[in-house]
Amino acid sequence: MSSRDTELRFEPIDLSSAAETAIRFQADAFQCSFNSTEGFYEADGKGHERYLVWLAERMRSLPGSCVHVWSGDTIIGQVQMGRFKPDPQLGYVNLYYLASSYRDRGLGRQLDAYATAYLKGQGFGAARLSVSPSNGQALTFYLKNGWQNLGPRPGHPEVHLMGKDFR
Repeated sequence: MSSRDTELRFEPIDLSSAAETAIRFQADAFQCSFNSTEGFYEADGKGHERYLVWLAERMRSLPGSCVHVWSGDTIIGQVQMGRFKPDPQLGYVNLYYLASSYRDRGLGRQLDAYATAYLKGQGFGAARLSVSPSNGQALTFYLKNGWQNLGPRPGHPEVHLMGKDFR
């Protein structure tokens, strides 16, 4: 099945019914990026609770910025976006995520297209995201989709900053 055969829907995350899915996806993203979920759950094991608070606030402040990706009646992914803290004139993609059984089908392009359209619609002319340089699959995806590797992120040398201009 190609990505053209799979129509995806992007709907705001419903924390009343899908909080556990959001947590599971975010934890798996940490596992894929850093080979550990330790950074997500944090030392006290309550990082997932803080994540849900952050997610609810982000969705209140930027409606449409945190969505679940649906294929039919199944949630298969998640996208989270906002402003880039060091430069609020830039958009920021916090997360592109597809469940493992939906990867390598070309569906990620639809996530990137949604994020690009959303951020452009919010008035951003460019965006940033962070990626672990050890996550070769993600790096390759970003480069193929018009992102540029800007090198190690200042203050966070464990990740690289990627940039994309929408103009």
